[in-house]
Amino acid sequence: QVQLVETGGGLVQAGGSLRLSCTTSGRTFSNYKMGWFRQAPGREREFVAAISWSAISTYYADSVKGRFTISRDDAKNTVYLQMNSLNSEDTAVYYCAAGARVGLRTVASYDYWGQGTQVTVSS
Repeated sequence: QVQLVETGGGLVQAGGSLRLSCTTSGRTFSNYKMGWFRQAPGREREFVAAISWSAISTYYADSVKGRFTISRDDAKNTVYLQMNSLNSEDTAVYYCAAGARVGLRTVASYDYWGQGTQVTVSS
């Protein structure tokens, strides 16, 4: 089992920045690809960003490309999501996920999930 805990959410004005953190415990963190997803009220959970187990590759949804940056620190068992130039469309609960399956952009590609952290962007 892998436990994931997200922190760093909150209320921010449009154009502002937040950094989310996701700390894991349990199995070897470096063995898993890590992803961030988000879910707004009334909408399905959607892919935001992912990083490979080796941190060689990163992937982003088109809606956040150029504004968000995913990174990982295997020594701290932590993955980060730096979010800049936030707008109201980014308001959602953000979830961290870990997985070893094939695939990066779908919910089904991940085995373990955090409880989520709320990000609210005010205009």
